[in-house]
Amino acid sequence: MKKKLVAVAVAGVLGIPLAAHAQTANVTLYGRVNMDFEMVNGKQADGSNPNVFRVSSNTSRFGLKGVESLGGGLNAIFQIESGVSADAGGGVLAGRETFVGLQGSWGTFKMGNFLNTTDDMHGIFGSTPTLLSSIFSTANLWAQGPQARANGGFDTRDGNSLRYDSPSYNGLTYSVQGSTLENATHAYILGANVIYTNGPIQVGAAYGGNQKVRGAGLNDRDYTLTGGYNFGPVRIAGVYEHTKYETPTGDLKRDMYGISAIAPVGPGTIYAYFGHASDGKGSAADGQTVGYLVKGSDTSANTWELTYTYPLSKRTAIYGGYVKINNDNNVQYSFNINTYGVAKGGDPGGLVLGVYHLF
Repeated sequence: MKKKLVAVAVAGVLGIPLAAHAQTANVTLYGRVNMDFEMVNGKQADGSNPNVFRVSSNTSRFGLKGVESLGGGLNAIFQIESGVSADAGGGVLAGRETFVGLQGSWGTFKMGNFLNTTDDMHGIFGSTPTLLSSIFSTANLWAQGPQARANGGFDTRDGNSLRYDSPSYNGLTYSVQGSTLENATHAYILGANVIYTNGPIQVGAAYGGNQKVRGAGLNDRDYTLTGGYNFGPVRIAGVYEHTKYETPTGDLKRDMYGISAIAPVGPGTIYAYFGHASDGKGSAADGQTVGYLVKGSDTSANTWELTYTYPLSKRTAIYGGYVKINNDNNVQYSFNINTYGVAKGGDPGGLVLGVYHLF
């Protein structure tokens, strides 16, 4: 009934003759508001380390999605998702997962603006109890999550994209995606992944490639391998990543690994995570930088977090915890969501108390 009412409202706003579409179209209104109160700190360029108090919106969103049966097992699908700045007001219309496509027994094809195939790995090892968001997002080191493609990031939402997702073959799926970027320099993005899920086991591997995105002749590669196993009440997961950038002074490479655990405690869930990014290495000159990655010694970083999420209903939960990034003296990694600038050697950290509601 609610979906029919939403379809009526949407059709009225868009001026669509409802009688012609009501029997085959199914439109759903959805979203989430995810707000938290944070106390963050980290060494600044002047040597100070102030406590900063802030309220953050944490990728709150509002969207419409729908499906229309075209007959013969073929469906048309669409989604229009907007970011919502619930902390200060405003947002970005259609700035999140927005696409149109076709779906059938052969899989799903879509085109538009959406997250890439590398991002699909995040849910296997990452901070799912807190929705992979806020400063608890476990992509602060992995995939250079805070960085845009032009700065070497791989966990991004890419416009002008085409994507195919396979059906499940006894738990095995694969996806391929490309973005044309619509430019005269012929820069483009490619990605692919494969995921296997069977009972307590989940394993994923992803490839991300940036061709000339950071400049002519500069190509980037990222490889992620991740997996998790549910040992009954406790789920353990791990991730390994190898990243390689081409720079004007040579190759710049880095390895990263992490381990996480999820366990029920009372009615809620504890999530714990540790990650390590190695020193920048390769043939590039010392000091060569791409995003937060720097070539040379004393350029590694560790991150860890501990959170507890308590459900108030099927759609509402409160959560809290602490996250810390320990940077070596020549590097300055920061949070993925709600980034906080620090000087080299600065160690950003934060206490968080939040609440989210899904609708």
